Amino acid sequence: STQSTGSNEFFVQCLLLHPVVKMSKAKRKKPQRSGSNVFAIFDQQQIQEFKEAFKIIDQDRDGFISEKDLKDMWASLGIIQDDKFSADMVKVSPGQINFTALLTFMGEKLSDTDPEDVLHNSFACFDVQNTGYITQA
Repeated sequence: STQSTGSNEFFVQCLLLHPVVKMSKAKRKKPQRSGSNVFAIFDQQQIQEFKEAFKIIDQDRDGFISEKDLKDMWASLGIIQDDKFSADMVKVSPGQINFTALLTFMGEKLSDTDPEDVLHNSFACFDVQNTGYITQA
């Protein structure tokens, strides 16, 4: 079982762990705060990719991400999580997690990250054999 270092990193984990939800490399617009319209933070392609990710996470298709959705989603990835883990993830949001809440959360989390090329170059420094993996020392 894989445990997160913090429940507030849950959505990022979901997007990175699921192979279907690989974000496109087109335009790579860095999220920026822009008034209250969360949809202005991302380009249309990114929004579509987040919609696809939301559909994968929303296992019961009711338009909201619940503790049960999270547990079922993790199980579909072959990862068994306990009820507390899923409950802690849902507590990240002050209310129900609909698509807009997910998009807002992702905008906030991604606004504090380095651009993809910086992350890629940093990874490459440790991947000296160019295998796509970093070995544990």
